[in-house]
Amino acid sequence: MSGFYSLKAELPNGDVFDFADLKGKTVLIVNIASKCGFTPQHKGLQALDEKYKDKGLVILGFPCNQLGSQEPGSDEQIKEFCTVNYGVNFQLMKKSNVNGDETNEVYKWLKSEKPGLLGLTRIKWNFEKFLVDKNGKVVNRWASTTTPSSLEPEIEKIL
Repeated sequence: MSGFYSLKAELPNGDVFDFADLKGKTVLIVNIASKCGFTPQHKGLQALDEKYKDKGLVILGFPCNQLGSQEPGSDEQIKEFCTVNYGVNFQLMKKSNVNGDETNEVYKWLKSEKPGLLGLTRIKWNFEKFLVDKNGKVVNRWASTTTPSSLEPEIEKIL
């Protein structure tokens, strides 16, 4: 598998998001869900976006319905929910899988670069977070319980 900047992901409108456009940026990638106990983290992610986007942070949300069926809506419904309830305006991708045979290529790459505890690659739950530095290297992976605000020190270090 090639590097971070060779990846692509589908946007809700069917267009392709080319990760080559992220060169020189710090990127936080999160698998999101609208009906999860961690859903209020959208507010914290949006706060990070507002605070750091002008310094080079890009947040990418990957909606996924695999974990507890907590993202059942269409891409349009997901965007509306995130915008209306949390003011989200960071980039949302097309709903896709983060585990199993149909895993999107971004998550295949992220999990191979930064396995979780005990070397397990599986995404355990919604709102796991991956931080990628300006050189396209995964520098950290956090569990769902890690709040967006607690990532600030590490984000600030690599911006």
